[in-house]
Amino acid sequence: MDVKSPSRRFKVLIILAATVLSILYLAYPRAQIDPVNTSKNQPLKTAEGKGKAEEVRFENAIAPKLGNETVKAELGRAAWRVLHTTFARFPDEPTADESQALKDYIHLFQRLYPCGECAQHFHELLKKFPPQVSSRTSAATWGCHVHNEVNRKLGKDIFDCANIGDFYDCGCADDEAGDKTSKDP
Repeated sequence: MDVKSPSRRFKVLIILAATVLSILYLAYPRAQIDPVNTSKNQPLKTAEGKGKAEEVRFENAIAPKLGNETVKAELGRAAWRVLHTTFARFPDEPTADESQALKDYIHLFQRLYPCGECAQHFHELLKKFPPQVSSRTSAATWGCHVHNEVNRKLGKDIFDCANIGDFYDCGCADDEAGDKTSKDP
C-alpha cells in the first residue's frame, strides 16, 4: 500500500485513530452511575442498584434564564398544577420502584425546567428539603411545603397544607368507576 500521497496518509491516519478509539471504548468499563441524579461535586446518598452501591447526586439546571415574566408566571402555575396533580394521583402505599420513580421524576423536572433561574432555586430547595415519596400524603405535603417555600421567596401568600388534598383534586375518575365525563381525551 502506497501511503506517500497526502490523501492516503490521511485516510490511514483516520482509520488508525478510529481503531484505537474503538479499542479504548470497548476496553474500559463505563461507570454505572444513575444519569438522572449525577453531578459534579454534590453526592447525597448511596443507593443500591444491580448489586452495587451507586452514588446519587443532584444535577444543575440545563435551561438558561427565562426573561419574559409573563411566560415565567404562566409556566410556574402550570408546573405546580402538574406536580400537585402527580402527587394527588400517587399511590397511598407505593412500591419501592414507584417511590424511586417519583423521586427521579422530581429531580428530572427540576433539571429540565425551562426557566433556568427557577430550576436553580428549586435545585437548592431539593437539597434542603429532599422529596418525600413514601406515600401520597407525604408527597402531597412535601409538594405543598416546597411550593410555600417558593411562594415565600416570591412574596406570595402561604397555602394551608392541611387543605392540599381538597384543593388539588385532579378531577380524575376512579380507576374502577371509569367516569366518562372527563373532557380530556
